[in-house]
Amino acid sequence: MPLSNDHTFAICAYKQSPYLAECIESVLNQTRGDSEVYIATSTPSDWLDGVARTYGLPVFVNKGERGIGQDWNFAVSQAHTPYVTVTHQDDIYCPGYAEAAVEMLSRAEDSLIFFCDYGELRDGVHVDENRILKVKRWLLKNLRDGAHANDIKVRRRMLSLGSAICCPSVTLNLRNCPTPPYQTAMKCSLDWDTWEHLSRLRGGFYYSSKILMYHRIHQESATTELIGDSTRHSEDLEMLCRFWPEPAARLIERFYSESEKSNG
Repeated sequence: MPLSNDHTFAICAYKQSPYLAECIESVLNQTRGDSEVYIATSTPSDWLDGVARTYGLPVFVNKGERGIGQDWNFAVSQAHTPYVTVTHQDDIYCPGYAEAAVEMLSRAEDSLIFFCDYGELRDGVHVDENRILKVKRWLLKNLRDGAHANDIKVRRRMLSLGSAICCPSVTLNLRNCPTPPYQTAMKCSLDWDTWEHLSRLRGGFYYSSKILMYHRIHQESATTELIGDSTRHSEDLEMLCRFWPEPAARLIERFYSESEKSNG
């Protein structure tokens, strides 16, 4: 049986997000109500301290190396539980998220990550189905609900056509993941880079096909900024070249980049 207080929501906060309170409330209102919750940031402010006081949450400040991956790794480093969800400040989690994550990760001692299906939040509207979501679900079909969780070939085949795993939907099992868990060489495709590294390891990728969180799409997001300056195109090509000869990788990247047009 899973232990109590074995899961943490580590909320990564950046500057002043108007969506942070909604995110916090979603993780505090889980059906499994004993998760640890705290805020981690590299941009401390009186405003953020005020939000944290409202909800009775501690704030940890990253005073070391900064960057998206570095901030995620710092957030993870503050946890005292084996299971950690690096929570993005603009997103919301359905009430059953933590319960599903802990249940699936505790199925096997060698589990690596849990992740789930997700919907999008666009202008406050919940979107459960669109073209890119359909494509990602198709890529993940062989991992549905724990199937082939330990099959390295299935995992790598899924990753060879793009990053179908929604980064904020992931909960890490720190007992089995490297320390620190996130790759930091890339600026935008660092999550794909991380899953690719983890996919080589012995252990399980546990995927729930239920929509258990909503990822917000908006113009101020870091991902949208990076897409705008073409960083993502070069990094995605680099990732695809790990699986395919360069001519094939360039062809796949051309189709893959079409999905980015929906991010904004």
